[in-house]
Amino acid sequence: MPRWALPAAVAGGVLGAIQSRVNADLAAALDDGFVAAAISFGSGLVLILVLLVFLPRVRTLARAFVGDLRSGAFPWYLALGGLGGASFVLGQGLTVGLVGVALFIVCVVAGQTVTGLVVDRTGLGPGGVRHLTPTRLVGALLMVASVALAMSGGIATDAPWYLLALPMVAGVAVGLQQGVNGRVSQHSGHFVVATLGNFVVGTTALVIAALVHVAVVGAPQPPPANPLLYIGGALGVAFIALAAHLAVPLGVLTLAMSTIAGQIIGSVVIDAIAAPGHLTPFTIAGTVLTLVAAGVTASRPRRV
Repeated sequence: MPRWALPAAVAGGVLGAIQSRVNADLAAALDDGFVAAAISFGSGLVLILVLLVFLPRVRTLARAFVGDLRSGAFPWYLALGGLGGASFVLGQGLTVGLVGVALFIVCVVAGQTVTGLVVDRTGLGPGGVRHLTPTRLVGALLMVASVALAMSGGIATDAPWYLLALPMVAGVAVGLQQGVNGRVSQHSGHFVVATLGNFVVGTTALVIAALVHVAVVGAPQPPPANPLLYIGGALGVAFIALAAHLAVPLGVLTLAMSTIAGQIIGSVVIDAIAAPGHLTPFTIAGTVLTLVAAGVTASRPRRV
């Protein structure tokens, strides 16, 4: 495993936390989380397409990968990782403003951790089957306990229960996304191919969802003038590309734990600055336990 892999994964997690705040603020400005998610993912797709102009080799690999999908040489369902990213971005816009970045990330962690265990054990990820160990199981239990602790102080919101459950569902989707993205990177020969596929699938799903939502509830508010509210797509490109590239050397679970550490650190700092009211003692204690769990789970004891 390259020495830079773990620090890069942590840095990617910090970018994910920043993206959560940016997308939540865009959703608040538009008064529509669905449209905000579509804008975020759509801008990321535009950025990827621009980058492809300067990457002829990646264009060739992408065309070959599409051919493999059509011929059945690569299973089509493993190319749907973008749905995981779409659910994560949609969750940002719908729930971060209600519960804060830190609690959102901690809830995502629960689903992501359990899914990472399953993906590694079943061999769905690019590294094949990675055996469970006592420390990995303990780390996963600690991770789930951190969510219970973070939420035990109560949530000062009247949001429907399904919106509060959305971060956990997004965590499951992200765990699956990291596994299948690694498979796409491995098969296609380049992580940018996996990133491109993510944004094509995710943007398509989110645009359809946004159109349906607008048809039902009406148009959103006018687009805000602040350019910083539109950088979520670029942050998402960096986050997904790093994850797709690092899934092979790290494995899905270690990748998840490393990005989680970055997300937790970034989210606590962001909430402390932008939304201090969301940082209760229980949330802080839960985030600390999450970091402990990430360290335990990413350690390398003997196999069982």
